[in-house]
Parts: sequence; C-alpha cells; structure tokens
Amino acid sequence: MTQPSAGNKLFCFGVGYSALRLADRLVAAGWTVAGTCRTEEKRQALAERGIAAVAFERGHPIDDAATVLADTTHLLSSVPPDDAGDPVLDLHRSDIAAIAGLRWAGYLSTTGVYGDTAGAWVDEAAATHPTNTRSKRRLAAEQDWLGLGRAHGIPVHVFRLAGIYGPGRSVLDQARTGTARRVVKPGQAFSRIHVDDIAAVLEASMAHPDPGAVYNVCDDEPAPSADVVAYACALLGVAPPPEVPFEEADLSPMARSFYADNRRVRNGRIKQDLGVALRYPSYREGLRAIADEI
Repeated sequence: MTQPSAGNKLFCFGVGYSALRLADRLVAAGWTVAGTCRTEEKRQALAERGIAAVAFERGHPIDDAATVLADTTHLLSSVPPDDAGDPVLDLHRSDIAAIAGLRWAGYLSTTGVYGDTAGAWVDEAAATHPTNTRSKRRLAAEQDWLGLGRAHGIPVHVFRLAGIYGPGRSVLDQARTGTARRVVKPGQAFSRIHVDDIAAVLEASMAHPDPGAVYNVCDDEPAPSADVVAYACALLGVAPPPEVPFEEADLSPMARSFYADNRRVRNGRIKQDLGVALRYPSYREGLRAIADEI
C-alpha cells in the first residue's frame, strides 16, 4: 500500500522499466519523484509523467548533486554496475551519505547472484556463487551498498529480482511477431516476476523499513521457458513454434548464458516479512492480464 504523500520524495538513480512502474504509482499518490536518465528525450518523457530527471552516467556525475538530492526521503538505484564498479556509488557515495532524513534506500540486484544450483531451491540465506561476470558485478555492488548503509547508518535494502516481464516486455511480444522460440533443456526452470509485483514489494518495504534486509523478488512458480512460450501462443491463438533442443539452438552468447544457471528461487520473505500478496503468482496470471490489454 502506498504511503501517505506528505513530505515524501523518491529519487531514482536510473528510471528504467521497473523503477518507472514504482515512480508512476507514487506520482499518482502525490509523492514528489525525481531521478536520472541518460538522454534529453527520456528526460522530456519523464517530465510529462511528473518526474523531474537529470543527466547521469559514468563520466557525467549529477550537477550540484547536494541540491538535487536535498529533501530525498526514499532513494532507489537500478543502475547496473560496469567493469569499474557501481557508477552511483563511485560518483555520489558522499552525496548519498550526506542526505539528511533519508528513511529508506533500495538497490535492485538479481537472483543471478546465487549462480547454478542444479535446479535446487534457494532462499535469501543461501550461499552466493555467481557464475557470470554480470552477476559477479551485481554481488559486489550489493555488498558495496550494504557497506554504505552500515558505515553511515543508511537504511539500505537489497532486492534480488528474477526475470522481469510486463506490458511491452514479455514473451507475448515475441509470439505476436513470430520471433518466439521454444528452447528445451530438460530440468531447466527460470523464476520470473511481473513489474507490478516488483513495485508492490518496493512499496511494502518502504512502508516497513528493515535496514540491511535482502529480499528475493519472484513469483511462486519457476517454469521452463518453453512452457511459457506455449502458454503465450495459446493466449494469442497462434501456433507455438517447434521445440528446439538446447544443444541445437542457435543462441547468442548472452542468451546462452542464461541457460548456464538452473535454480528455483523462494519468495517467502516478501510474504512473511512484508505482507506482500502477489497479484501475479505465476506467469499464467501475468501473461493473461497483459494479453487482455492488447
């Protein structure tokens, strides 16, 4: 549930797909919302949604950051780390530490930090053994953010997101254009999360801060990607593409890397600690809702 708007200001480093969903909800509730983006076109688009954005990327820190971040009560970062580290902390660590009255900070990470468990279930207490460079960078960034919280008394929270989908970003888009593929790797399952449920988890955490907490953000049902593609095609009334064995699939190095890890992620903490009831507990409810809007 969205908190009362009086005096609340969210600042988002990186107003991307997930952060924008949260930002829109808070703007509608009367919050002040600001953030960063990389292009003037995006800045103008955000302004039309009531979000004041400033330029930021590595090599281009925020101009007069102390003024821009003043009065921020809640701070979210979705900026991915690069090969040099976390750009937000590298450029604005001291500015964040100096924010007076910061009541909540969140960092969006990935369930990829758990690495490959051969299909076994993991929760937040599981060991982290990331297998690819992207996930290794995310884990390092998590530790950096949590370290910032400990060093300066900032209520930092980490959210490990599963595969994100939602309107305009789901397998339905590929199914409609005929580009969806049903790659089959026996025993493989992927965890997912609808973007609206991400926003709900973040709002719940903002309402119930628990400094240092780490949350898995995923739905209830890890599933093979081929099953999700078949369901999407059924919703659209189109024939599903043929199944292709993983060994025979002509995948890009990036796509192939996702199949290197096989794990099932538990989401009990967001339910038990934050009281979240997922609107889309599986890909079926999520895709059906998206299809109904097409």
